[in-house]
Amino acid sequence: MKKAEEKVLLYQFIDEEKLQAIRKVLQYLQIKSEILPEDAWRDKVGYLLGIKGFSAASRKEETEEFAFPHEVAVFFNIKHKRLDQVLQAFHEAGIAHIKFKAVVTPFNTLWTLRRLCETMQKEHAAMVSKDEG
Repeated sequence: MKKAEEKVLLYQFIDEEKLQAIRKVLQYLQIKSEILPEDAWRDKVGYLLGIKGFSAASRKEETEEFAFPHEVAVFFNIKHKRLDQVLQAFHEAGIAHIKFKAVVTPFNTLWTLRRLCETMQKEHAAMVSKDEG
């Protein structure tokens, strides 16, 4: 049985040095990576991953804006021990903390990247307030 293709979507990485370090680690681990454009938030995660059956979001006459200034890494077909291995490799390579990380599930493939980012932000805020409480 062929192993499912592993992929990491990278969004909002401003620091080019950090981005290249991440891509180098992923390449070493034989994991594909893709840098998403700034307006990728409009599209569904499934489309961004190239999953059959998903199409691009309509961009005509759209004036809506979405400002999400955080770096995001979305892990596809990378779970459990393999995810631990990837995160450990990032740490060993001296890659600074990536606050917003998500693992693709059958549910969130149907979400827009915006919804995924907003959900991660809410979950992060809830965890921070719980830690402070």
